Amino acid sequence: MGTLAAPLAGHAAHPVHVRIEPATRDRNRLTVAFRIVLALPHLMLVGAPVALAWTWSEANPRGSGFDWAIGGGVLGAVAVVSAIIAWFAILFTGRYPAGLRSLVEFFLHWRVRASTYMALLRDEYPPLGDGPYAARLELVPVTGEHNRVSVGFRPILIIPQAIAVWLLGLAWWLATIVAWFAILFTGEYPAGLYRFASSALQWTTRVEAYMLLLHDEYPPFSLDAAA
Repeated sequence: MGTLAAPLAGHAAHPVHVRIEPATRDRNRLTVAFRIVLALPHLMLVGAPVALAWTWSEANPRGSGFDWAIGGGVLGAVAVVSAIIAWFAILFTGRYPAGLRSLVEFFLHWRVRASTYMALLRDEYPPLGDGPYAARLELVPVTGEHNRVSVGFRPILIIPQAIAVWLLGLAWWLATIVAWFAILFTGEYPAGLYRFASSALQWTTRVEAYMLLLHDEYPPFSLDAAA
């Protein structure tokens, strides 16, 4: 099977793409059954997929000791602080400091691999840090200066996407639960649900990259990975 994410056929105009080698059959039922436990190291370091994390947070308004990890983990907190510093730098200079950008990109690349594993899209354990994996993030860097107006109003511009991603998270949670049971009973991830989950991961990754100021192109409101 080719790389997934319908996505991933043809190079679309959007600068952010998540490419996943599909794995719907002959799944490892044992690792799927204990996926949350196995994923804890990644969960603590880079958090859960953003759509699932936001939905969880809203469903548990009183919070818990794991909320910070579910959101973005230790490195996620560092990435957010880096993006805040970069926000000021871009407004004054038009450019994202190279060191901060590298750190934020490192976090997002790792997060994509970990999210793929947590969302049951692959069974191979992702590397702790950088390394080859059956899912990868392709991010076209901004050439020249950033759009300072877009960056300046980014906290406001992101609101519609935040609402959409929260709603998407509800559907993604349900799809993942159904897929979890399906894999345990049949050893297969239903193809339709797999396409949905892969597209949801791409959508939310684009939103995260936009929030972290890695690019200025507004994410499409679409599950069409080729959008």
